[in-house]
Amino acid sequence: MKVLITGGAGYLGSVLVEMLLTDLDMPGNIEVTVVDNLMYGQAPLNHLCVRSDFNVVRGDVRDLPLMQELISTADVIIPLAALVGAPLCENDQIAATTTNTGAIAAMMQKLSPEQWVIAPISNSGYGIGQGSKACTEDTPMLPVSLYGMTKVEAEKYILGHANAISLRLATVFGMSPRMRIDLLVNDFVHRAVTDRALTLFEPGHMRNFIHIRDVARAFCHTIVNFDKMKGQSYNVGLSTANISKEVLCEKIRQHVPEFVFTTAPIGKDPDQRDYIVSNAKIEASGFHPAYSLDDGIRELIKGYSMLRNTRYGNN
Repeated sequence: MKVLITGGAGYLGSVLVEMLLTDLDMPGNIEVTVVDNLMYGQAPLNHLCVRSDFNVVRGDVRDLPLMQELISTADVIIPLAALVGAPLCENDQIAATTTNTGAIAAMMQKLSPEQWVIAPISNSGYGIGQGSKACTEDTPMLPVSLYGMTKVEAEKYILGHANAISLRLATVFGMSPRMRIDLLVNDFVHRAVTDRALTLFEPGHMRNFIHIRDVARAFCHTIVNFDKMKGQSYNVGLSTANISKEVLCEKIRQHVPEFVFTTAPIGKDPDQRDYIVSNAKIEASGFHPAYSLDDGIRELIKGYSMLRNTRYGNN
């Protein structure tokens, strides 16, 4: 099975690539090719270059001749390449739309019906939810950021393909070879460890969370169970982690007792998402997360003893 992963040197890709190549539960003879522009100047896949079943191409997913050549030999395409996060997309709106949506639309036109596509779509597309009612895959997508809008549009192209699966990812946390400190849990733990203090905006706003390795496991799960899951979208989150930003801070303080957080009396968070999510559909397919939020906090505290600067972000 030949797997093409765009953006495979990123935060998620650098975990997923190694898992695909080393997980004993995966079908045998998987060969992974990564295409990535390496825009963040890190090299998280160096240790895999010794493997004959791993290939890497330095390139941009908007390079249509390059992508047509790479797609033509792939059995499975996992399009991770994107400008990820609301701040980054606002800073470069043209790159966000041409990469997150335009490149996906162009790619889907090049596929044969037999090729598989498994794509990450942020559950930020739910925008502002319905209070205590959990968002399911049937809930209307009403994104409140350009990032969310581009991912919702990309999902329409993806699910128009005969053999495709959309994974609507919760906010991801945890250590990765291509680390990101700007994600919410990662950011809050980093501030707790380095500053011991944080000011919260909209402390009651809710999110769902998921460990980076569980996201990679979800992709592996969909490959193994592709025939029974194809043609649908699935929320991928930790069902025990539909929590507010304030509750997240309280949980972090259990691990970092010196951590102090306060609520800002004025102002607002640029990211106005506020929702809870049901992950029952993917759980019914047999997938269950293996890592808790507490596991991730402990892992991040350990990791931040090594990472002491903010170059590990998407800002």
